[in-house]
Amino acid sequence: MPPRQSMTRRHLTPILLLAGICAAPGPAEAACSPLSLCSCSVSTTGIAFGNYNPVAGISTDSSGSIRVQCILLLDLAGSYTIALSPGGSASYVQRRMSNGGSLLGYNLYIDSARSQIWGDGTGVSQIVTNNFAALLAVDQTTPIYGRIPAGQNVAAGSYADSIIVTITF
Repeated sequence: MPPRQSMTRRHLTPILLLAGICAAPGPAEAACSPLSLCSCSVSTTGIAFGNYNPVAGISTDSSGSIRVQCILLLDLAGSYTIALSPGGSASYVQRRMSNGGSLLGYNLYIDSARSQIWGDGTGVSQIVTNNFAALLAVDQTTPIYGRIPAGQNVAAGSYADSIIVTITF
């Protein structure tokens, strides 16, 4: 049996994060390597934080998800990674949504405790690796946890940021 060859494919799918309204794009599609004979699609459910109250004294939490679907896999097992961009702030330490010149800090996390920042694996950020085994199809949904820290004095309005999701097969 010849050694298994791998080929990397990447999907770039934007997620639109809004404090008051949520919108998510349609699915992105790409084909896997010719040896694995599969087709994959990625879709997202954006994070809608709802109304943020700067005097409430508690953080505002919400969640979204990333769904990866692949069909006709011929590999016995495999994995893919999910990385998120820092958004408009260019920093994983504190992402920022904007409303004109006003900025509202937030971040995205791998875990529901909101202790592991989801990014591209650099600095303080981590990526997610999902595995699959001996299947003809993969349909996995991975949650994204978001948090706006309490105590930010910001102007009223709709705040938004755009995050790029990179899936590497």
